[in-house]
Amino acid sequence: MNIAATITTLEGMLARLAGWLASPFALATRVWVGWVFVKSGWLKVSDWSSTLSLFESEYRVPVLPPHLAAYVGAGGELVFGSLVILGLAGRASALGLLAVNAMAVISYRHVLLADGFEAALGQHVLWGFMLLTLAIHGPGRWSLDGLLSLGSRAPAARPVPA
Repeated sequence: MNIAATITTLEGMLARLAGWLASPFALATRVWVGWVFVKSGWLKVSDWSSTLSLFESEYRVPVLPPHLAAYVGAGGELVFGSLVILGLAGRASALGLLAVNAMAVISYRHVLLADGFEAALGQHVLWGFMLLTLAIHGPGRWSLDGLLSLGSRAPAARPVPA
């Protein structure tokens, strides 16, 4: 067997393995990143007076007044985080949570971009990549979107191959 045939065979095996692992990987990604934001939203609503105080004094949300920003932030984390975990409106909910993540970085940039906070900023970057992966590839077959598409005749949308 020549080297080209060996590489082609290996690539085919890896592609089959990747196809088999895609849905469990998407599920793990959805649960991990969604849970981070659901926990954050829950913490905000659990101590609303502290949340309002933080939005008034610490977080610098552009455009929105502090109290409205607190409602939008907590609501976005809880709603989009839950939808991401469930895989319902998978791409849209991932993009919604990505917007919440971006707003958090923008609003807290005076801290996240300071020396010594590289790891905290790195977490937001990681979450952003996870959410972009879900937005691009979808929530996978092991999701409510996947279950709901089983009964339809239209195939689920797939990304354009590179």
